[in-house]
Amino acid sequence: MQLPFELTLGWRYTRAGRATRRNGFISFISGVSMLGIALGVAALIIVLSVMNGFQKEVRDRMLGVVSHIEISAPGGMALPDVAATLAAVRRHPSVVGAAPFIAAQALMARGEDMRGSLVRGVDPALEPEVTDIVGANHAALARLVPGEFGVVLGGELARAMGVREGDRITLVAPSGQVTPAGVVPRLKQMVVVGTFNSGHFEYDSALALVHVDDAARLFRLEGPTGVRVKLRDLHQARAVGAELAQALPGGLLVRDWTRQNATWFAAVQLEKRMMFIILTLIVAVAAFNLVSTLVMSVTDKRADIAILRTLGASPQSIMGIFVVQGAAVGMVGTLAGLLLGLGIAFNIDVIVPALERLLNASFLPRDIYLISRMPSEPLASDIVPVALISLVLAFLATLYPSWRASRVNPAEALRYE
Repeated sequence: MQLPFELTLGWRYTRAGRATRRNGFISFISGVSMLGIALGVAALIIVLSVMNGFQKEVRDRMLGVVSHIEISAPGGMALPDVAATLAAVRRHPSVVGAAPFIAAQALMARGEDMRGSLVRGVDPALEPEVTDIVGANHAALARLVPGEFGVVLGGELARAMGVREGDRITLVAPSGQVTPAGVVPRLKQMVVVGTFNSGHFEYDSALALVHVDDAARLFRLEGPTGVRVKLRDLHQARAVGAELAQALPGGLLVRDWTRQNATWFAAVQLEKRMMFIILTLIVAVAAFNLVSTLVMSVTDKRADIAILRTLGASPQSIMGIFVVQGAAVGMVGTLAGLLLGLGIAFNIDVIVPALERLLNASFLPRDIYLISRMPSEPLASDIVPVALISLVLAFLATLYPSWRASRVNPAEALRYE
């Protein structure tokens, strides 16, 4: 099958070596343009993959504390029928676990040191179905026995108060107790039966777990104030939440994890979008280097263009030759960038430790970021737009020089040849 001569000539101009060119500098500029596109595309893929990895890491750690869906009674009151609510939730095919809870705020005191705390009453038998907040320390939850008023503290909260397992602290409930001397705060001695580290400072520094029955007695409630739900697919939380809201009795509040942390996820998406725009400008600069490359190539090939015109080539054919030349540079640069970016993104867990050993430095201090490896998650939803944008910018960069080539006057170009 005979290829169009525009395609053949355009590809020949692209791969021609310096020896076949009148001006070897054009070959250098073309190579720089190709390298710039490749590096820009690779940088976009690597940065977006690392940001996806961090987002997934933070989300997974967050969902170790926050459930996929929370169903609660309005005003912090007890659920009217906990058993019926649990049964209705578990009937949904997307639900893999459900557990009752009580959420309240209190002060934790030890001596003169007092800390504000979010107290969560949990059922030790059902809590592992919805979260993995204690990680490998499941024995700590097992030590929450009703009536013994044990408490499991976040690791940062325990360190701030200077307590460890076996120590006693005082819980100060917010609602006072009426006595002949007036309203006095209600106090209760609690025994620290364990600690946990979820990887989120916000929770590790403020969350305290107690048995749900003890929490009901401490805060004078008739039972759990809500139900925490875990799904098979966390990305379906909003849709499943809407379905549960219709299936459950009226008046109950249903919130999924995306709404509970909407501000954080909106900030991450905005940051990712801005990084995409900024790095796309790098690709645009590299792509539009093709303009200068092709302009010089057109100038260098004026005699060739004139000869082709005298042999019967149309202006559209001349334009097509240089469009093919520029598009080939863009395609090769984009393909090289994809291979480089994906190669680094999929092997960043090997590359970063090697660089750390080489430079004797730590890029991710565990005490700051709470993770010891660089996370990366390349997604097709990011990679495909990057490749398409790069190809489109490279094609647009070829239009003006190609149009200039189609306007070359054969007689004028051959006058001094």
